[in-house]
Formats: sequence, C-alpha cells, structure tokens
Amino acid sequence: MDHVARIGTLRRRITKAGLSGLLVTHLPDLRYLSGFTGSSAALAVTRRTARLFTDGRYKTQADTEVQGAQVHIVGSSPAIAAVEWLAAQPSAQSAGFDAAWTTVAELARFKAALPSHLRRSFLSPLAAPLVEPMRQLKDAEELALMSRAALVGCKLFDHILTVIRPGLPEIEIAAELEYKARLFGAEGMSFDTIVASGLRSALPHGRATSTPLPRRGFLTLDFGIILGGYCSDMTRTVHLGSARVRERETYQAVLESQQAGVQAVQPGALCSEVDAAARGVLRRAGLADAFSHSTGHGVGLEIHENPRVGAGQKTRLAPGMIVTVEPGVYFEGEFGIRIEDMVAVTESGGQILTPSPKALIEL
Repeated sequence: MDHVARIGTLRRRITKAGLSGLLVTHLPDLRYLSGFTGSSAALAVTRRTARLFTDGRYKTQADTEVQGAQVHIVGSSPAIAAVEWLAAQPSAQSAGFDAAWTTVAELARFKAALPSHLRRSFLSPLAAPLVEPMRQLKDAEELALMSRAALVGCKLFDHILTVIRPGLPEIEIAAELEYKARLFGAEGMSFDTIVASGLRSALPHGRATSTPLPRRGFLTLDFGIILGGYCSDMTRTVHLGSARVRERETYQAVLESQQAGVQAVQPGALCSEVDAAARGVLRRAGLADAFSHSTGHGVGLEIHENPRVGAGQKTRLAPGMIVTVEPGVYFEGEFGIRIEDMVAVTESGGQILTPSPKALIEL
C-alpha cells in the first residue's frame, strides 16, 4: 500500500480546506496513512510534510512500519507533541482536527499546550472529515486482503457446521470459531462473536452465552476476522431440526430481501436505494415491522465504517467501496433470522466476497 501517496493526497485536501495542517489521532486513520500499527501515536500533516509522534516503546516498530512521515519519539503525550510541532511551523495559521475523535478534555489539553496567542483560533474542527472519504475507497491491495479475510470466514462457517449439535452451549460454538480463526491465520476477531439460538435468535446482537443449543430452532452466527488489519463480517442463520412452514417461509423472505439488496449494489446507486430494495421485499411479505435495523455498513480497518446503508443515506456507491447487506427479522419470544454478505462495489456491479451457501440449512 502506497502510504506516501496517501499522505500526498491528504496534503492536497488540507490545502483545499484552507488549513495550515491537520492533527490525526484516530488510530485506524494513522494506520491507513502511515502504516503504523501501535497503540499510542499522533500524526501531524502540513501542506509540505508529515511527522508521526509516538513514545519510546514503539521506536523500532515505527522505524520499520512508518512510510511517508518522519518519526519523532517523545516522552510525553504524542498528540500534544504533534500540536506543538504544528504550531511551530513557519506561517502556521490553523490546524484542523476531527471532532468525532477528540474529546472536550483532550481539546482543552491541546489548547493549553499552545502559545497564548494561538489558543483561541489555531485548532479548528473539520467541517467534514478529510481521511474518512479516502478510506471508503479500497485499493487493489486492500480489496485482496479483505477478500482473503472474507474467505477465511466462509471456511470457518463450513467447519462450524460439522460441530453444531443440540445441547452444546453457544459459548462453545463461539470458542470453536475463534480458535479455528487463529489456526486459519486470523489476527483476531472483528467483534464479539454472535451465536444466538432458539428464542435468543430474536436478539439482533445476541452474543454467545452458556445457553445450550435447542433440539429444534434457528441458530444465528454472526462473526468476522481481522487479517492484515482489515475486517471481515458475515452472518448465516441455520436451523436445528426440521423447520416449520412459517419458519421456512420467513427464511425465504429474508433470503430474497438479502438477494435484492445485493443486486442493488451498483456504482452510482444511493445507499438508501440498497436499503429500500431489501426492505421492500420484506414489506411485501408483511415483515417490514420485524426488520429493526439498517441494511448494512461499510467495512475496512474498522468493522463499522461509512458508508451506512440505510434509509435516507445519500452517499453514492463507488467502485472500491465494500459494504455489508444484512437484512433480518426478529420476533421476540419466537425466533430471528439474518443473512449477511460483504459486497465489493465494482465498475459493473457488486461482487459478493462471502460466497457461503445461503439456502436454508437444516441440521
């Protein structure tokens, strides 16, 4: 990944925004821009150059990883050191910061570190993020990493189908998924693994508990891995025992909704149009009220990134974006069903990155 080019693009964005510089403290943004993977750092970028500030624990790591920025080792707060450096640059007038990742207390500390004549006006909240729009569009190397991560998820699903049986605690299913993920090369899980069975399948975020799997009922598996810093995300719902007519019909409606959402992933399409395509199928099936969340979200260095795929979302999909399509229905005290794929936006449509079977599986 060309971190030098990314920082160059950001410097042009800083100039266009009328700023002297930018303070970057959100660690996924730092990794995206410079390659640094440590847990304590700040990046200061001006129209001409960039400096990454971190502490002595990361000297060797930063020297090895960082591209496109000079590394400064400091004994105090990296973010404060970055602010002080930005203020000391020739003709420094204003530096932007992302208010979404800066607390009120942090901003007060940053201002206190400035010369008195700069405290009122030097630091300026960005009117719109500068790094986030860059991260939405994955390059070929990012896409390859995320495709590999997604396929590991599919391999995990194939494996767990051989393990599932009535009476096993949900937490054992989650543990087996996470253990195998490590053996398959994952750096970790993208989020707390969701294993929700029987009545608990009606919980959209039913993290695994000691509840034993039922002899009969739905089992929702929602999980993802991290590979090379990038996340995967997929959901499959299977049925233990033979499904009843209503369960089978409801599953088919969710599957058709999910397929309609995937088909709507096209370059130039509004995110709200993808949501409407999925939601419309459930509405026609009389299930709209049971679909209680948005249809999807972006994925990348973080498990939830922009764009959001939901009602009213005006972002237009573009080649390089990767989003999830995950409609679901939930009936409290009965059951729930969700099906989710990661979909890459290409020049000609949407490419499913998680091609595991989606037809109803009865175990």
